[in-house]
Amino acid sequence: MALISGGLTACASKSLKASPPTKPIAKCDCSPNKNAVKAVPDTSPVQIVEPDRPLIDAKPLDVKPTDVKPADSKIADYGLLKPALWEDVDGLGQSKQNFSDLSLSWPAWMQSCSTLINKPMWQKVCNAATQLNSQTANKPSSEAIFAYFKQNFSVYKTTNIDGTDSGLITGYYEPILRGSRFKSAKYPNPLYQVPTDLVTVELDSLFPELKYKRVRGRLVGNKLVPYYNRADIESDAAPLKGREFMYIDDIIDVFYLQVQGSGLVQLESGEQVHVGYADQNGMTYNSIGRLLVERGELTMANASMNGIKNWARNNPAKLRELLNSNPSYVFFRELPAGLPGPLGALGVPILAERVVAIDPKYVPLGAPVFLSTTEPNSSKPLKRLMMAQDTGGAIKGGVRADFYWGDGNEAGAKAGAMKQAGKIWVFLPKEFVINK
Repeated sequence: MALISGGLTACASKSLKASPPTKPIAKCDCSPNKNAVKAVPDTSPVQIVEPDRPLIDAKPLDVKPTDVKPADSKIADYGLLKPALWEDVDGLGQSKQNFSDLSLSWPAWMQSCSTLINKPMWQKVCNAATQLNSQTANKPSSEAIFAYFKQNFSVYKTTNIDGTDSGLITGYYEPILRGSRFKSAKYPNPLYQVPTDLVTVELDSLFPELKYKRVRGRLVGNKLVPYYNRADIESDAAPLKGREFMYIDDIIDVFYLQVQGSGLVQLESGEQVHVGYADQNGMTYNSIGRLLVERGELTMANASMNGIKNWARNNPAKLRELLNSNPSYVFFRELPAGLPGPLGALGVPILAERVVAIDPKYVPLGAPVFLSTTEPNSSKPLKRLMMAQDTGGAIKGGVRADFYWGDGNEAGAKAGAMKQAGKIWVFLPKEFVINK
């Protein structure tokens, strides 16, 4: 899941727009003690060096097996959504359990509306939701919620590029780690804030088909070169020294924190500190589980998160080399105290078992979605109204979702085991326009 960035110092969130070569190219004014990044014209354009390793990447979540084909850049945003009927939605209102679940999902919908109400096509439905809340002391019945959605929304079925309507549903969670604000023998492994020299170039101004793509790197003279990879960052040279803000006891827990994107750090004082995704070094995620299977170190059946953790603790001498085989590296920030959950890509706290991460090219961020799948490693039906409040680097395709299970070990066990087939329906305001 891609969590939001913010609260960073001067050039920590530098962003460039890629421009045609006939125009002056913006470059970062990264002088010390500046409160904002300025784009200034220059006759010597920033050159993007063709790397020998990929630069383009989104925040990596967890690369899990999927047969979803790469997104076709010619498909319009939301172009794989197909109109459907309410009675087509598998499980909605068809049992007392599913119907009662609507009221449990309503708080997550109100979280979506806290942001979506600022978008014209969502204002009417969010105002209607606020009115329903005021009429019911913030506790509308499931029957009233169902009537609200049918009155104000149209329903769409998600599909894949090949026209099929079933896809991969995986899970994620918020791990709890043991840590300290100070480095020690017990807590040697740092979490880093966004580096001050990390530069992000948005590509959509030059290549509209790359709307959701960006390049990350660092400036050497007037050239943008690949940013440090994992091995560079964790080497004795420590190029990010001074950007540490938290230290963790277990390096494999740090790695999986980067996979999940957010977590809770348990301090010895009893305080729990929320840390969330802030940015990433631009390197492509390489699955260490797949690598262990290819090397014959694990079977496919054992290549779960717990299986990999067990392997790591039994093979400490091989661990560093294995982790470095994944060049991707995630930077974090401390989140405000008291949040009910981690912040998702929509910018609101996400609620356990009520939120999914989706591909925002095919499903509008913040939209209500109805998920029909099964419990992890089970044939037990899981049919539930969810909110599409998060995204992830591995979540690509029309019928693709990552189910947020919450925090802690139990949630982690469910998330690690979830690789189910499923179908997804999306509820969009009747005023919502989809460009085909």
